[in-house]
Amino acid sequence: MPRYAMIIDYDGGPFAGWQRQAQGQPSVQGAVEAALARLEPGPHTIAAAGRTDAGVHGTGQVAHCDLPRDWDPFRLSEALNFHLKPLPVAIVRAVRVADAFHARFSALERRYTFRLVQRRAPVTHDKGLVWQVLNPLDAEAMRAGAAHLVGHHDFTTFRSSICQAASPVKTLDEIRIETLPYPGGQEIRFHLRARSFLHNQVRSIVGTLERVGAGSWQPEDVKTALEARSRAACGPVCPPQGLYLTGVGYPQDPFAD
Repeated sequence: MPRYAMIIDYDGGPFAGWQRQAQGQPSVQGAVEAALARLEPGPHTIAAAGRTDAGVHGTGQVAHCDLPRDWDPFRLSEALNFHLKPLPVAIVRAVRVADAFHARFSALERRYTFRLVQRRAPVTHDKGLVWQVLNPLDAEAMRAGAAHLVGHHDFTTFRSSICQAASPVKTLDEIRIETLPYPGGQEIRFHLRARSFLHNQVRSIVGTLERVGAGSWQPEDVKTALEARSRAACGPVCPPQGLYLTGVGYPQDPFAD
């Protein structure tokens, strides 16, 4: 059967996460599979590059599916978007790919961005899309703390207790912290890149770095926490609404023109 890869954009707020839920709770995967069933009757299963948690968003999620019918990729994306309405899920692009392509197992890296807004006034337009903190943060201190996490480490401290990964050892290729103007305050964006991440790793890291920015931790305390290899040494886990899966890297970009 023809195989198609899709870039999927979604607001994770209304969903219990990417993965289809046994209890029938709404999921992004379930929404896309239901739309596929409207096009071609029968059960459909799609595989994604990353299983985002409840409340986490996607701007560059990649998934693939096999369909009996040979679809023009543009018409496929248009038809799926029609059947996804009014859910906050969109197929940004669909392409035909080789049978060997797998959205998850072919991936070489995942890229996440976490949006934090620092201001006293409540956020309005970005409500549900950022994590808001009230007091100023020191971005340079957070960059110094983040430097201790880049590289090949045992990330047990920054791993959820329910993480199912076989090993806590991961290579974090990049943490880049960007500051942007925001009305009444500032926005801080944390950009993280790695081949794969542990469950809650990004939110644990950002929550810990926020403590550094607030002055409650020193940058060197991040190194101490990492070396403790204990979940108890981690800072607070930040909420999910600021987290976005922004991109997935492959040996050959299936969406390159």
